[in-house]
Amino acid sequence: MTKPNHKPKNPCYSSGPCAKHPGFSLDELKDAPLGRSHRGSLGKAKLKEAIDRTKAMLALPPGYLCGIVPASDTGAFEMAMWSLLGPRAVDVLYWESFGKGWATDIEKQLKLPNVRVFKADYGKLPDLKQVDFSNDVVFVWNGTTSGVKVPNGDWIPDDRRGLTLCDATSAVFAQDVPCHKLDVITYSWQKVLGGEAAHGMLILSPRAVERLESYAPPWPLPKIFRMTKGGKLMPEIFEGSTINTPSMLANEDYLAALKWAESIGGLPALLRRSSDNLAVFERFVEKNSWIHFLAESEDIRSNTSVCLKVDLPEDKVKELVKLLAKEGVAYDCASYRDAPPGLRFWCGATVEASDLEIVIQWLAWAYEQVK
Repeated sequence: MTKPNHKPKNPCYSSGPCAKHPGFSLDELKDAPLGRSHRGSLGKAKLKEAIDRTKAMLALPPGYLCGIVPASDTGAFEMAMWSLLGPRAVDVLYWESFGKGWATDIEKQLKLPNVRVFKADYGKLPDLKQVDFSNDVVFVWNGTTSGVKVPNGDWIPDDRRGLTLCDATSAVFAQDVPCHKLDVITYSWQKVLGGEAAHGMLILSPRAVERLESYAPPWPLPKIFRMTKGGKLMPEIFEGSTINTPSMLANEDYLAALKWAESIGGLPALLRRSSDNLAVFERFVEKNSWIHFLAESEDIRSNTSVCLKVDLPEDKVKELVKLLAKEGVAYDCASYRDAPPGLRFWCGATVEASDLEIVIQWLAWAYEQVK
């Protein structure tokens, strides 16, 4: 094959931190209140703006709360599990490494007695019909390391008795996540909107708040996990008063990403861009017999963390990835370390389809060079 002449404008395809939004400039952060207290009126207003814009963008149901918490999506989800789980049996589902981590924490760290684990290999989903929604249910919406998502929210009943705890960090803002079906939603800034790391977002339904105020876990809770005082929710957490010190620079960056999303048409536009990006790879895979989606069926195929298998030995796959990076056309596109050898391209809304159209030309060229 002839070596392609053009290169993508943005060669960043990491699944976290993800690519910055198109046109990003450090000048967008000039209003960050650096050197000012996050507890002062200006700092709190900036943090509350991030919360309010998030709630509006996601069109959260009435009564749902949204707060900024420590330690990225991991901190937000651990905070939820350690604070809420215990009074009911738990069904936990996993089909990739991050979901498996939540199952391990529930079984080995929290040591809950009544736990059922439903698991599937990479590329597959567990049987969702097995889930008992009189139990609390823990799952990821999108498997970041497997490229497999749940197909929709139809399997989750509106009249569930247990809580649904969903790690949605690589799905929110890119997939149709029905928030009313979920009692806990967590994500991090560095995923779909390409923000900076270390801050988590925690969204709670009224049912989750009721659990917090009616149940006290039997285990000690670290300060950064505590959401109640005297048996009542601390509402200030969801109004811009964070538990610990946040980065006002990172918050400004998240605001810039939200403003960009608003400027292109909000959530519908974000979902459409991610789907259009996936479609680039779908057309490519259909035309080339040597590359395949890791997801076994189209209905569970992720449009953010697009995971691919290549008909090459593992050492040749590594060589292919290195060649793409050396040419400056695709960085960080190797599969996750625990996943089967292959490729993983981030295709969230901050990625341009026009860049992907160029990348697949380089991918075909690189394959011919290393096979």
